Amino acid sequence: MDAALSKQFAELCDEIGMSVDTAISVFAKRAVRKWGFPFEVTGDPFYSESNMNELRRRIAEMDAGKGVEHELIEVDD
Repeated sequence: MDAALSKQFAELCDEIGMSVDTAISVFAKRAVRKWGFPFEVTGDPFYSESNMNELRRRIAEMDAGKGVEHELIEVDD
């Protein structure tokens, strides 16, 4: 775990009144009881094979002078 994430996690644990070791133990016990993560783990759909193929197709169109260039739109989450 990188230092910034570790610090943020420690701050979160402190805020809810739990040590980092206790939080990790709670996670481990629940994962073992469930025999899986106690939350859904999914991949980023941006990197799906169908999306990557679409991006390659569009890049090829742009390289061939057939695509339309757009400005990037930033979206706040």
